[in-house]
Amino acid sequence: MPGPAALSAAAAVAALVAALLLLRLEDAGPGSGSRMAETEALPKLREDFRMQNKSVFILGASGETGRVLLKEILEQSLFSKVTLIGRRKLTFDEDAYKNVNQEVVDFEKLEDYASAFEGHDVGFCCLGTTRSKAGAEGFVRVDRDYVLKSAELAKAGGCKHFNLLSSKGADKSSNFLYLQVKGEVEARVEELKFDRYSIFRPGVLLCDRQESRPGEWLVRKFFGSLPESWAGGHSVPVVTVVRAMLNNAVRLGDGTTELLDNKAIHDLGKADGSLKP
Repeated sequence: MPGPAALSAAAAVAALVAALLLLRLEDAGPGSGSRMAETEALPKLREDFRMQNKSVFILGASGETGRVLLKEILEQSLFSKVTLIGRRKLTFDEDAYKNVNQEVVDFEKLEDYASAFEGHDVGFCCLGTTRSKAGAEGFVRVDRDYVLKSAELAKAGGCKHFNLLSSKGADKSSNFLYLQVKGEVEARVEELKFDRYSIFRPGVLLCDRQESRPGEWLVRKFFGSLPESWAGGHSVPVVTVVRAMLNNAVRLGDGTTELLDNKAIHDLGKADGSLKP
């Protein structure tokens, strides 16, 4: 008979697939046409952005999305200063990472590390764990409490543009804890009134994780077996999410909260192949 871990992973897969099947296939949001109209100007937008010598911090750089985000930021040379904020110092072998600053913090006592959040123009939050790894209480603490406290400190430290990696289907009134927490933290960060606030709601993230997550591996295999047109509505490669984040960052914001769903992420993340300066 399957062991407890296998049963838990299977249950997690079933719950996630059920949640995804309840979501609409139509992901097009308002403003998607105007977004696509801007893609031809991306090379010029990137160059203008570089000239502003902005600084950036990344929360969650040890995770899959954060790791790819850091790599893309360095390859595109978009920021004059890059800082990682995390619970441990990361080790990099490549020379490209030699000028990356690292701030080690205790997320249980973040108020003692306010200085780590000072002096950044842009922030990317890719923090997250899973219920199976941290338990329900631990999941809420990381995905809601850590994220919200980090956002508060970033706002107080002068951050103008806060980018939050959320999830497709995020809804604070959802019956699914994962989607409920994601929706709640979206709303509470919005209350902080950043000059610009961008929320990214990707579907299932397609990647080869360094960390073993059997449930997510089964979900990725499930979507990999589906027709591309259907799977594309509910999943997205991590690198596409990251490029959408950066393509969005270099554009001028309108001072309101921006919500990019899975389709918008696909469109913007694949908008332009000329990424390096």
